[in-house]
Amino acid sequence: MKAYLIKRLLQIIPTLLGITLITFVIIQLAPGNPAMLKLQMGKGQAELGQKGFSNQIIEQTKQLYGLDKPIPIQYLLWVKRVFTLDFGTSYKDHRNVWDKIAERLPITIQLNVISIFLVYLIAIPCGIYSSTHTGSFTDNVMTLGFFFLYSLPNFWVAVLLIMLFGGGDFWDIFPVYGISSIGSETMNFMPWLIDRAWHLVLPVVCLTYGGLAYLSRLTRADMLEVIREDYIRTARAKGLSERVVIYKHALRNALLPIVTLLAFLLPSMFGGSVIVESIFSIPGLGLLGFEAVLSRDYPVIMAITTISAFLTLIGLLISDVLYAVLDPRIKLE
Repeated sequence: MKAYLIKRLLQIIPTLLGITLITFVIIQLAPGNPAMLKLQMGKGQAELGQKGFSNQIIEQTKQLYGLDKPIPIQYLLWVKRVFTLDFGTSYKDHRNVWDKIAERLPITIQLNVISIFLVYLIAIPCGIYSSTHTGSFTDNVMTLGFFFLYSLPNFWVAVLLIMLFGGGDFWDIFPVYGISSIGSETMNFMPWLIDRAWHLVLPVVCLTYGGLAYLSRLTRADMLEVIREDYIRTARAKGLSERVVIYKHALRNALLPIVTLLAFLLPSMFGGSVIVESIFSIPGLGLLGFEAVLSRDYPVIMAITTISAFLTLIGLLISDVLYAVLDPRIKLE
């Protein structure tokens, strides 16, 4: 196990460098220039249309951001800083990138932890019940309902929920802007917690229903495959109760493919949801990344991409280790 872990950890380095190199090249080749966008924000569109900007000012701005150097040199300088855990400063507001991420990260974690918890809490029991009652009316209704949910785009569902429950055309029940009410910082803990939970209802619903549908169908398919195995029939022939057969013998083996999904939980908690956070104006990392793309804020884009890629690789390693824990037959060496 130790040799395998060391090998996988060493493989993370070239893989991460490859991901960052591709990302760096893509954002450099994208239309737009941070220097020009910065000057546009400072001068205004009217002045831009009448006078324009001299090449000298643009070149000075590029030198300020280090954009006058060749792309390979820019990438090598960026890698050198990353090895010291320094992602630089934002082109947009000159704040430290780590500070901006640390400011948004708790909000994104709150949103995604609640969503992931609800997905697993609801989807796995539904998948188990559906697999043990195949062909029943309840199974058919659940299958149809989950496939219907899986087909709905979350941005459309978000707009629909705002219209129905956010004061659009029907009821004004849930807030649809931000994660807290104005003045919530002065509230006691319980009123603050209730206010925060009330603001998160609609965003969590938008983040949950798609994963709920996918995971429940995956659990059902895996359970159906496992309960047809010979060792399950042997366990039943021994006189074991159906609960023991399903939850002790079948579920443990059916969880192996589901463990693979754990590889994507860490980056999803870090990266957040761009669409949901943008629609509900939630100041999380998803919205930060979206704003960074619009403003060509390269340090922020590279920081979010790099950390998300690193967490994905760590998640894959954790899922491999969990494979060996759940199934002793798997030898990682």
